[in-house]
Amino acid sequence: MVEIRDMSFGYGRKRLFSGLDLQLTPGNIYGLLGKNGAGKTTLLKLICGLRIAQEGTCRVLGFDPSTRPAPMLEDICFIAEELAVPALLPRAYESLYAPFYPRFDHEALASCLKEFEIPTDKKLSELSYGQKKKFLIAFGLASRCRLLLMDEPSNGLDIPSKSQFRRLLARAGGTDQVILVSTHQVRDMENLIDPIIILDEGKIIFSQAMSAVGARLRAGIEPTEPSDERVLYAEKTLGGYAVLRENAGEEETTVDLETLFNAVTAPGSKVRAAFERAAAGAGASGSAPEGGAR
Repeated sequence: MVEIRDMSFGYGRKRLFSGLDLQLTPGNIYGLLGKNGAGKTTLLKLICGLRIAQEGTCRVLGFDPSTRPAPMLEDICFIAEELAVPALLPRAYESLYAPFYPRFDHEALASCLKEFEIPTDKKLSELSYGQKKKFLIAFGLASRCRLLLMDEPSNGLDIPSKSQFRRLLARAGGTDQVILVSTHQVRDMENLIDPIIILDEGKIIFSQAMSAVGARLRAGIEPTEPSDERVLYAEKTLGGYAVLRENAGEEETTVDLETLFNAVTAPGSKVRAAFERAAAGAGASGSAPEGGAR
């Protein structure tokens, strides 16, 4: 669905990506995580052809996105964090833009708008920021595109709207579809995004399914700071320390996404090193490494 090899990109003299590799396969809701300025939004724009890679290759749905061919664009929907909506009623917007998407599901849009409680008798430009965002999310989900890119979709949503969004997104993903969600709000997206991709310092430093994370790491809360050799990461939290250890064949535990992100991006990350050792061992034995990016 998306295949990027040795891609480099920068703004002026500032190099943002260097030798970036990424592969996305259908049937997944990927979570793209990274610090401010890591390049998450730029990566989404490179994928849909709003930016052009300076080196390397990028193939999306079999096409070069820099040429923005119509057969590719009709199967991609990009919901940006920065909103821009015309002064149209929702029905007029649907009539104008839905024909660009051959698989558009009008019934799904009506259902999403009802769930989001979007008024259909007001122009989109008159809606609140949160309502505008919910309308564009609903339209994107109804497009039934094979590649749906969402940049910080939960920003600006109130608590009930975030719950509605999670329900709709959980029902949306198809076996022939890739959904890529860039987010800072990991607690909003927990239990939805999987696999997890972490972008840092111009490279994808981590790409794993949560099942692999649970098999490799054992998470827990402990009252005092641990020091045994199996500890890969520990951070102070309410009630003690959030601790990640290597899983030595015990029952799998659920790893908190925020803790995982902090552990992977920590200087000299032992968690990242553990997965790199496992990937190297799998490669030496002839098996494919876990994850789909580097």
